[in-house]
Amino acid sequence: MFVCPTVVGAGKRFFPDGVRLKLELIDECLAAQSYKVGKITAVPCHATCMLLKAKVDGKLLVEGKTWTGFASSEERYAGEFVGKRIQPFWIEEEAKKLAGTNFIVAGRFKAHALRDGNLITGQQQYSGTAVARLVIEALGI
Repeated sequence: MFVCPTVVGAGKRFFPDGVRLKLELIDECLAAQSYKVGKITAVPCHATCMLLKAKVDGKLLVEGKTWTGFASSEERYAGEFVGKRIQPFWIEEEAKKLAGTNFIVAGRFKAHALRDGNLITGQQQYSGTAVARLVIEALGI
């Protein structure tokens, strides 16, 4: 299985985006492992799909959290562009089914990142700078 988190120094972990990662990381618990030990855990775009199942001590990592990820409007746009549905599931649709979490998105392809404690999420590829700024803020730099 291809798993390629980029470690950004001690105590920090950034999960790269990618559609391939979306399908391969959905059942991984790397984000949960990082978060559980107190690491700043940054997850942008399609990599946020791992948060749909990531658990810490038996409960969803995102329970009680406000977070974001690739929006259904963005998935729809991409699908219409190529003439078919690309993804087997849409992150926003699945996230909205989770009780006790607050999944929010901004406008289609607009930079949008959120920090809730040590969890930092970005909506899509245009959110990379916003995610990076929140990581720097979380580090106190």
